[in-house]
Amino acid sequence: MHRSHPQVNRDRIIQGYPEAYTKQARIDDKLNFDPRVRQACDSGCLMNVGLKICKMIIIGDVAVGKTSIVNRFCKKTFDRDYKATIGVDFEVERFEILDTPYTLQMWDTAGQERFQCIAAAYYRGAHIVTVVFDLTDIKSLGNAKKWIQSAGKETPISSNTHVFLVGTKKDLISESEYASIKREAIKVANDLKAEYWSVSSKTNENIKEFFFRVAALSFEGTMLRELERRQVSSNQIGDGAPIKIKADSHNSAQAKPTNRCCKT
Repeated sequence: MHRSHPQVNRDRIIQGYPEAYTKQARIDDKLNFDPRVRQACDSGCLMNVGLKICKMIIIGDVAVGKTSIVNRFCKKTFDRDYKATIGVDFEVERFEILDTPYTLQMWDTAGQERFQCIAAAYYRGAHIVTVVFDLTDIKSLGNAKKWIQSAGKETPISSNTHVFLVGTKKDLISESEYASIKREAIKVANDLKAEYWSVSSKTNENIKEFFFRVAALSFEGTMLRELERRQVSSNQIGDGAPIKIKADSHNSAQAKPTNRCCKT
């Protein structure tokens, strides 16, 4: 039975497993949520996961379009003449995934060098690392590795961290130009063990699909870790029968008075 949550907008409900943008650079090749996750959601036994927040950091060179993709998804707006982000900014989006509430917190960081010491402090504890580059500026793609290394200093990239490489401004290049850049971007993504996407904030191409993919993968990872944690905590340590200590007999032995009187 569908459990509706009033605080979640209709266009933030995810029931199916969002597909990757390309088979050539993706985090997984699955077509559906893990059966254990579906079962847990159907039973409602992990509803407390809805209280958890997924932290997503968005990094990359200045003026590559980091703020634009966030604004297009969260506010449904596009501004060609935006002001560069100073330090960091963030947005919060609430989803309902498999009838379970889930929150994605997006930290939009400044790309300017002078703000790096400020922005880097907000990298810590990130579950999603998204490196953004400009499809019309190949140099910004070349800097992707540097940004991943910078993020790794503050929040170690592990198997629990999903990394995305996102090319923006797809509307500004021709199909032939894009085909060449895409090949190079896929090589970089595979080298970084990242999933590749291309989007356009102006036309809204792939924006919703990208963020749905981010939210779904993060949600599934959170659920699986919670299931594993509960499994470990419920297991008995050791195979033998538990040792029982009879506290009453032990204590009575200690409490029994001894006759230390001396005969004269």
